[in-house]
Amino acid sequence: MKNYWQKIQLTAALGVTFLSSIVYCPALWALPAGLNTASIQFTSPPPPPDRGAAGDRGGAASRGCASGNESLMALVPVYEQTVKQEQKQAISVTKVWGLTTVTHPTFWFFVPYNKSSIAAIEFVIKDESNKPSQTIYRTAINSPSNPGIVSVSLPETTTALEVGKMYHWFFKVKVNCNNQQPAELEYVEGWVERVKPTSSLAEAIKQATPQQQVALYAENGIWHDALNSMAKLRLDKPKDASVMADWTSLLKSVGLEKLAQQPLISIPN
Repeated sequence: MKNYWQKIQLTAALGVTFLSSIVYCPALWALPAGLNTASIQFTSPPPPPDRGAAGDRGGAASRGCASGNESLMALVPVYEQTVKQEQKQAISVTKVWGLTTVTHPTFWFFVPYNKSSIAAIEFVIKDESNKPSQTIYRTAINSPSNPGIVSVSLPETTTALEVGKMYHWFFKVKVNCNNQQPAELEYVEGWVERVKPTSSLAEAIKQATPQQQVALYAENGIWHDALNSMAKLRLDKPKDASVMADWTSLLKSVGLEKLAQQPLISIPN
């Protein structure tokens, strides 16, 4: 009988130890329920109806001096939709559109040219909800020394984006591949819309790690916040294999995997 009670006491002690290890194990509690960053995927929200948000993220034939025969590209989702017209034949519309939760978002673009081939770069964002349209921000961008992915952030001094309003942006590059010829304009354009996150999403983001935040933004269709958070991680941890895997997965989910290995270039503006 004594041996029996000793076994019971030993079993109970082991059970307490096991439960304690679960309660205090950070790895089991760090990840919000149902969230997995192993393969970050962007979940596309429904794009604007009708012909709203028509644009061009790039991908057409590049100039002859582009590195690797690549073309100028905006790192944004693209939607191909067939739009019906009253008493007319349906037409195909390419929509370039992404969401953000911040008042002054950051945009990312792949520039395939060396500095010597670039005559000028300009970024413009407009509020076209009224006529005439209002230019919120226009700035010249310093040309990167080598081909790579660059960013443009709206300064805090500019007008804050309003929730629920669409804004039209343009990224323009004047390319001069032949000094005997005038520079040619190449550009991409699209739309950004600010949304207010739900209280549950805002709380989950507040408690999440940086990589988990990317996954949360991505699965909730908030492209610009997901991409910018992921780009910051890649800049902070350039040799981290898990960060690179997440970066590649995020770009692949919107058909931009070919840009995953391109360098992120910080340029003074």
